[in-house]
Amino acid sequence: MIAYYVHHHGSGHVHRATAIARALRDEVIGLSSLPAPAGWPGRWITLPDDADGTDPHRDDVTAGATLHWAPRHHPGLRERMALLSATLRDDAVRLLVADVSVEVALLARLHGVPVVVVAQPGWRTDRAHRTAYDLAEAIIAPWPRRPAPDWPTAWPAKTVHVGALSRFDGRVRPPVGTQRRALVLWGSGGLSVSAARLHAAAAATPEWRWDIAGPARPGDSPASPPPNLQHHGWVTDPWPLLGEAGVVVTHAGQNALAEVAAARRPAVVIPQPRPFDEQEATAEALVHAGLGVVLPSWPAASRWPVVLTQAHSRGGDWAAWSRGDGAARAAAVLHDLARPR
Repeated sequence: MIAYYVHHHGSGHVHRATAIARALRDEVIGLSSLPAPAGWPGRWITLPDDADGTDPHRDDVTAGATLHWAPRHHPGLRERMALLSATLRDDAVRLLVADVSVEVALLARLHGVPVVVVAQPGWRTDRAHRTAYDLAEAIIAPWPRRPAPDWPTAWPAKTVHVGALSRFDGRVRPPVGTQRRALVLWGSGGLSVSAARLHAAAAATPEWRWDIAGPARPGDSPASPPPNLQHHGWVTDPWPLLGEAGVVVTHAGQNALAEVAAARRPAVVIPQPRPFDEQEATAEALVHAGLGVVLPSWPAASRWPVVLTQAHSRGGDWAAWSRGDGAARAAAVLHDLARPR
């Protein structure tokens, strides 16, 4: 049996985990603060919250910079770790996948359970990340192979680059035609650009239809949008909108880019601030690979006609980023490591 820990921030981790779990030939048990996702193929244990009421300074959440999140005297953390230990003590658990948590990876290894870490882009050589990556049997990188000059030499040797993987891999891709439809695809954390700037971009490109998929930013004015813009709110399954899009405007999060790549859509990519410069690192990799139109920030309204035309002309050939079999390749690695020795 494989235990699979899923981080609760955003939706990308759980979408990726579900795709890999469904490709596994092994029994799998999910572990997360999130509720069980639709389509999860095995058992699921919902873990208690370990952040409520926490003051990072008072509660020394990093344990003197040796960990990322372990607040002192937190009852939720204590119960969470107890539930994880109860799972890990089962002899049937042959492997734990950490996507992602340094603390869970360390706990599993202290139970004698081998660990596979799902890597994240960005700068990961701090003390806590080094602990998790060093102890891992293998590292799964959900992006194509690329230089990692900041990584210690031992990490690349045990890393399997499976490419971007999406819950939509394997679906029939509608062809990209001449349709002038721009899809703004943002994450569950909400839009980082104001409604006013979205409206201005749409107003500056009246020949384009704009679809907005993602929660509105708190405090945004309910001003009437231009006639060529429709805000759909949070969309559980954006595949139909992706199929209609001539260009997708998105951030540089792994899940969003994997979904754009699965649909093979032209893209405008605007990285957002994240810990460890995660999205900046991904955006840099896209630039080097010549994929999409990568911008440092949301452009002025007057630039959008050129930006959309440039992205559409560049096309949506994402084969170098995502072969479409990333979940199956990751599952094969896990199956091999979970075999009795």
